[in-house]
Amino acid sequence: MAYTISTWFAIYFVLWWVTLFVTLPFGVRSQHEDGVGAPGTDPGAPIAAQLGRKMIWTTIISAIVFATAMFAYNAGYLSIERLSRLMGMPF
Repeated sequence: MAYTISTWFAIYFVLWWVTLFVTLPFGVRSQHEDGVGAPGTDPGAPIAAQLGRKMIWTTIISAIVFATAMFAYNAGYLSIERLSRLMGMPF
């Protein structure tokens, strides 16, 4: 089964967003934990979310996972037939 570039891009896009949601909580400190905060703000609000840094890490991690999955798919380790046999479902 041949995939087009748009299919690979869509898979990478979904993988990137899933990875972003996994990396979001790392390194975040709330106003309550640091004892600082403006009056009227939520004590659980982050002080510095560092989104730029997290986006860079998200891109790196998702690129590694995507490249590994693409290699496994091209090598024949990741196919519908093989996965259905591993799960015990007839194909």
